[in-house]
Formats: sequence, C-alpha cells, structure tokens
Amino acid sequence: MKSSVLSLFLLSIICTTSCGHGEEDSFPTFSALPIPETLPFDNLLSFDYYNQRCPQLEQIIHTKLKQWVAKDHTLAASLLRLHFHDCFATGCDASILLNHEGSERRAEASKTLRGFQVIDDIKVEVEKSCPVIVSCTDILTAATRDATVLLGGPYWRVPYGRKDSRISNAKDAEMVPSGRESITTLLELFQSRGLNLIDLVVLSGAHTIGRTSCGAIQRWLYQGLNGTSSMPNPPLDDHYLDFLQRKCRCASGDYVDLDATTPTTFDSQFYANLQKNMGLLSTDQMLYSDPRTSPIVNSLIGAPSLFIHQFSASMVRLANIQVLSGLDEVGEIRTNCNFVNSYNT
Repeated sequence: MKSSVLSLFLLSIICTTSCGHGEEDSFPTFSALPIPETLPFDNLLSFDYYNQRCPQLEQIIHTKLKQWVAKDHTLAASLLRLHFHDCFATGCDASILLNHEGSERRAEASKTLRGFQVIDDIKVEVEKSCPVIVSCTDILTAATRDATVLLGGPYWRVPYGRKDSRISNAKDAEMVPSGRESITTLLELFQSRGLNLIDLVVLSGAHTIGRTSCGAIQRWLYQGLNGTSSMPNPPLDDHYLDFLQRKCRCASGDYVDLDATTPTTFDSQFYANLQKNMGLLSTDQMLYSDPRTSPIVNSLIGAPSLFIHQFSASMVRLANIQVLSGLDEVGEIRTNCNFVNSYNT
C-alpha cells in the first residue's frame, strides 16, 4: 500500500460497536496519537533527558542487546513480555526487577519471565560510564524497543526520565493478563491503564514472536475455556489442533511458538494466523471472533504497514503508564536493578 493511500486509510478507519449495554461506543481511530517523534509528555519525560549526562546510553544498550540476542533470539520476545509485565502491574517503574521475598518477580504469575540477566548486564555497563544517572526502568524500556528492532520490528524514539520504584509486591503481579480472560475483561484492564481497544489488539500483535509452554495451554486444548468441552472455544484449525495436542499431550514443559508461521520475525502474520483459526492463546483467537476487535484484526491483515506504524504508537503509550518522574519522592535511580539502593549500601 502506497504511503498516501495508507495515510488516508489511517485517518478513515474507526471502530464503532456495542459496548454490551445497548449503547454505541466510538473507539479511537488508528494513529489517533501524534507520531512518537512529537508526543507531548506531562510527566517530565523527554527525548533528550540523557543527552548531556549520558550521551552514550543508547549505543551501550544497542551493543549489549545485540550480543545477547545473537546468542539467544528468544530473549527479544522475553524482554517485550518483561516490559509489559512491569508496566501493566503498577506502572513502568522496574518493580518487576526487584528480587526479594514477596516481590512481583517472585510471584507465581512471574515464574516464566526471562531477560533479567540482560538488563543486569546493560546496567553494569551503563554504571561504568554514567554512575547513578540512568534508571533501570529507562534501560528496560529502551532495551525492549531495540529487541523489537533486532527481529525486524519498528524503531521508535523513547522518551526518558523514569525513576525506579522502591516497592514491589507479589500480589500486584496478578493484575497482568494471564491469557485466559474474556475480551471484555481485557478491555476493562487496558482502559484502566489509559489504553484503548486498538492498543489491546495491536499490543497483542507482539505475539508474532515468542512462545508459551504446553502447560499454559493444555486445559484449553483438551477441555475448552470452561473446562467442560472436548474442543477449544473459540475453535482452532483441525490440523493445527492435532499438532498441538500431539506435542503437548504429555510434555507440559515443552514450548510452542505463538506464531506458527513466522515465529522469529516481527511482522503482522500473527493476525493472518487468527483468520485461519491458528491463534495459540484463547485470548488471541478471540480477537478475531469478537465483533469489537475483529474489524481491527481484518484491517491489520489487509495493511501490514498499519500494524508496524500503530505498534510504535501503542508501545509509547504502554511505556508511559504511571511512571515515576523527577518530582516523585518515591522513585530513585537504582545502582543495581535487583535491589533498592538502601540494600546496596
């Protein structure tokens, strides 16, 4: 699709649907946000925050991340997931990185999270060049962007200035979607964090990379969502279902790619898979069957560049959830991402 046609397409698409109470809701148009280059921030974040105090920051992050992903490409998806868990629980504050008894990181909902060692490695290098200047939150946010780029995804500028939280509670990890919710529940969760229906569908597209364990999907594969059906609901493609049931029948510790077609490339194939009833998670497949989200999915299938454009905008919105900025006394710049500074001293 040519850029001029895409621009008109972005401006014209709007999703109007019943909200479940007999009234009409008009949801935001695609690219309702300004492009990430010009987004205003009311919490003291800025694109040039480290320009004078740590000008080499992005180069350090990029170099380190490239080394890690070259050794294990699955870490790119792991960092995306780690960033999402951090922001969705109590806001983007690196509380997920704190490693102590009763922290989010030690919670049952966080036991499969990975990528902590990548952030630790980057932090050590950053501290050598810019001691006690760059927050772990900003490092995780920028590393997530670079991980996306390394697998073929879009680049977006990251505004900086976030502080790190001194608090992390395991119960807060339960606020992150588990993959078993209804679309209504997911939409309510996203809206409570300042995100919208388009953000829900577009950020779900991060499942174009990554994988999940057989244990996480076994109940759905064999009993359906309500535990009483012998088939998944929503239904899966017969051949795909047969493959999954054979792979996961006995080995709950095995892993399955979230995108069965192009699992190591960041693209819009994830949405085309949903059209073929090949969504691995029930919450993913429901994006295509739910009348509120299916028009957006169809638009993203028809215009792959639309997904790339909107993913950048939605990621900026995600990284702006309840950040701790310069005026917040509760935030700090951790010298070790695993512990608050009082512990380090």
